[in-house]
Amino acid sequence: MSFSSNVKNEISKIYIEDTCCQKAELSALIKLTGTIQIAGNNEIGIRLTTENAAIARRIFSLLKTNYSIHTRVTMTKNRQFRRKYSYTLLIGAENSSEKLLLSLGILRTGTGIRINNRIPKEIITDDCCKKAYLRGVFLGGGSISDPEKTYHIEIVTDNKPFATDIMNLINTYGLNAKIVKRKNSYVVYMKESENIVDFLNIIGAHNALLNIENIRIFKEMRNNVNRLVNCETANLSKTVNAAMRQINNIQYIKDNMGLKKLPKSLRDMAELRLLHRDYSLSELGEVMNPPIGKSGVNHRLRRLDQIAEDLKNKSHL
Repeated sequence: MSFSSNVKNEISKIYIEDTCCQKAELSALIKLTGTIQIAGNNEIGIRLTTENAAIARRIFSLLKTNYSIHTRVTMTKNRQFRRKYSYTLLIGAENSSEKLLLSLGILRTGTGIRINNRIPKEIITDDCCKKAYLRGVFLGGGSISDPEKTYHIEIVTDNKPFATDIMNLINTYGLNAKIVKRKNSYVVYMKESENIVDFLNIIGAHNALLNIENIRIFKEMRNNVNRLVNCETANLSKTVNAAMRQINNIQYIKDNMGLKKLPKSLRDMAELRLLHRDYSLSELGEVMNPPIGKSGVNHRLRRLDQIAEDLKNKSHL
């Protein structure tokens, strides 16, 4: 089962005490999973479709609790994915579908009945209802990527004003939701892990939230270890390369001029470098007689490098 399905299954089990919050969630669910059907005599029916059994049960329960509507549920096997099923809930005109849609703000009256393409403000008057509506929005049209791979959450709708309202509602909580058009759909999305965690907290997906936080901590620790290893590897490479350069230059001096012509301090350093090829600068300084500091060793090795370079330049003249 995908991470997205796990999140939906978790929040589908959340108990909602207040009727206003139940209706807010149901309004979003019907808006994103439903299709209005017009029958004879302009009778209105509703067809709700989802591939998640927990969401189908959630819609069935909310309709029964708030409107005493017993919907007809059918289950069909997906032709493309044989292991997946599609659940359809049918609400006929005999169940006062039109009144249901009007009470949930999905339809509007005025010069005839028309579809409301915005989030109904009367449904989200309180903060608890706003959170319930966002939970319904995610259940109906949302998905979230596996945090082991990437951080991404999105809600898809075919209605731009509705997508804009969803984005604005999410951003009232200080998040950074954005909209992008994808073919004939509008996608409200977030990519920052902090914003995704906050959104999961808003809709009540606390287990998923803790899961993401654990993954974030593990990723951060792994990245820190990798940075340290890379840094140590880079430093070690520099040390090895520097030692090889020093040894080659000292060998060049020995072959072309002889170490005996060097001042005693440089001759001693050159002999020690050839003798202890894997020593660090600090270790070389400790075996000098008398011992000298790291900066003193570095200074003498630089002078030896310069002598070798001068010899090489003279040989090319």
